Formats: sequence, structure tokens, C-alpha cells
Amino acid sequence: LLHTMPKVTIAAVNGFAMGAGLGIALSCDLRVASDKAKFGTAYAKVGFGGDYGTTWNLAHLLGAAKAKELFFTADIIDAAEAHRLGLVNRVVPHEELAAAAGALAAQLAHGPLVSFRWMKENVNLATTSSFREILDREALTHIRCGQTEDHKEGARAFVEKRAPVFQGR
Repeated sequence: LLHTMPKVTIAAVNGFAMGAGLGIALSCDLRVASDKAKFGTAYAKVGFGGDYGTTWNLAHLLGAAKAKELFFTADIIDAAEAHRLGLVNRVVPHEELAAAAGALAAQLAHGPLVSFRWMKENVNLATTSSFREILDREALTHIRCGQTEDHKEGARAFVEKRAPVFQGR
């Protein structure tokens, strides 16, 4: 549900994200990690093969070779390495995690929510669709977004050289 719901989801990881916890975090659209966060699959240590979407998410985010390495070795990586690999979007000091995640959520909450829905869906589809299919999909969602009040407000704000005030419509 986190991966497919038409809302932007943010994981704030302040400690260990292992196994299913990693899967839940990776299913979110954005991940903000404390500099004390640790990540790992852990499945090899308990004789499981992966769950909560970790297999799909790691393969898509990191490629098959790195995903296999993390599964087979069950290595634990720190927040800096997770950021370098692309598992997390931002790393912040531990004490600032809640504020940083909250600020990101507030920023997005004031954005063009209808457009965010289609952006998320298009990016998700791009992982399994051809370039031509995505071009067609983008054209369709471009038309849909162009009919929203948020688009009209964004266009007005651009012409008037001011920040847009989106309403999520």
C-alpha cells in the first residue's frame, strides 16, 4: 500500500531498519535517515528469503548484484553508505530527524497534490514499462494535471513571479 497509494509517503528512520523494517522503509517514496540509522536485510541470519517487498525494492533501487550481496551477506550498512547507495534520500543529525522529516512533509503538503499522485504513479510504472508506454502515460497525466486548479495557480504564479499557493485540487 505504501508503494502504490496515491499519496507521497516518507519514512523517517532513526535506528535499525532490518528485514521487514527495511522493506517498509523502502516501500515509502522518500526516506530520511538519522546519522545513527543502520540498514540491513538480516534474512540470511534467520533462514528467510525476504519479505515486505525488500527483494523488488532493493533490485530496483540498487541493481541485482548489490541486492544479492546485501541479501547473501546480511551486512549492516550505516546511514552514510545507505545514502551513497541511494537507499535513503537524506541523512540528518539524529536530534534533527523528526524536524527534518516534518519539514519535508510540510513542504510536500503545500505542493500540487494531484500532480504528486500522477508523478508517483508514473515513476512506479516506469520501472516495468517501455519508454514509449511512459511517453503515452505522461501525455495522459499531463492533460489531467493541466485541468487542475493547482496547475492554473502554478501558471499564474509563474507569470506573476511569485510562489504558488496550491490547494490540492
